Amino acid sequence: MAFKALQVNKVDGGVQPQLVTLEDSDLMEGDVTVAVEYSTVNYKDALALSGKGGIVRNFPLIGGIDLAGSVVDSSNPNFKPGDPVVLNGWALSQTHHGGYAQRARVKGEWLVHRPSAFDARQAMAIGTAGYTAMLSVLALEHNGVRPGDGEVLVTGANGGVGSVAIAILGKLGYHVVASTGRMEEADHLKALGAAEVIDRRPLGEAGKPLQGERWAGAVDSVGSHTLANVLAQTRYRGTVTACGLAQGMDLPTTVAPFILRNVTLAGIDSVNAPQAVRETAWQRLARDLDPVLLASVTTEVGLAEVPRVVDDLFAGKVRGRVVVDVNA
Repeated sequence: MAFKALQVNKVDGGVQPQLVTLEDSDLMEGDVTVAVEYSTVNYKDALALSGKGGIVRNFPLIGGIDLAGSVVDSSNPNFKPGDPVVLNGWALSQTHHGGYAQRARVKGEWLVHRPSAFDARQAMAIGTAGYTAMLSVLALEHNGVRPGDGEVLVTGANGGVGSVAIAILGKLGYHVVASTGRMEEADHLKALGAAEVIDRRPLGEAGKPLQGERWAGAVDSVGSHTLANVLAQTRYRGTVTACGLAQGMDLPTTVAPFILRNVTLAGIDSVNAPQAVRETAWQRLARDLDPVLLASVTTEVGLAEVPRVVDDLFAGKVRGRVVVDVNA
């Protein structure tokens, strides 16, 4: 069967995404074939399609680290034709064809049964960014950060992780402070659930290893000086989750916050998270994420528009989540 895909090719001087038509015989090994309905654009997708960060390791490769659709063929006992499924991460868009296609063949162990609360479009409005936000919330809860403990900071608030994290934490009753470089979006962030919005610039500058205690917890998708300052401002026995590197991979800090204030830095990995953790995250998303708020941060494009979205994302022009209708 012929299908449309957005393929990443290696060219002189870098990589180039290209719309192509492929056949089922071009798909990679796997025990489940999925008719893909939607994918999405995450920061990692932007890195893959632009050639930054060395995400794609095999060329040519279909991009897209997420997909949602329904099973059309399966030799895996856990899935049957017609099952609605979602896939986040694993090897997609790195060594295995990803979700920017109308068809995908993958390992059944990578798939999660999509909760009935979400259709395929909503699942991709969540995508890896929203699923990562939920993993961050679970980590805060695991480390004892409760709604009554004080302010919880969300950095990169207008991004995918930040938007969903604010919506979840706000619904759960946390006092959320959103950090953003786009203060003109303050009303939007407050509508999502933020109690306060602050300018990101002071957090992004070099700071002292210990500063005034403010945050009971934090969700950081920025890294570098921002994460260092968040740690320096976290209250005694507070927890900070680290799930991104928009500012940089470095962490210019000291052991002071960890030893003197017993601060916990919890790393969040969404790519290789165990299946049980994924299922818990998706179950909690179905319970704790308001679909109306999700819709308010979601826009939709077709496959051909994905490269433009990548440019906009790097330029800081993307708000919230972008879903990709692979059949458009």
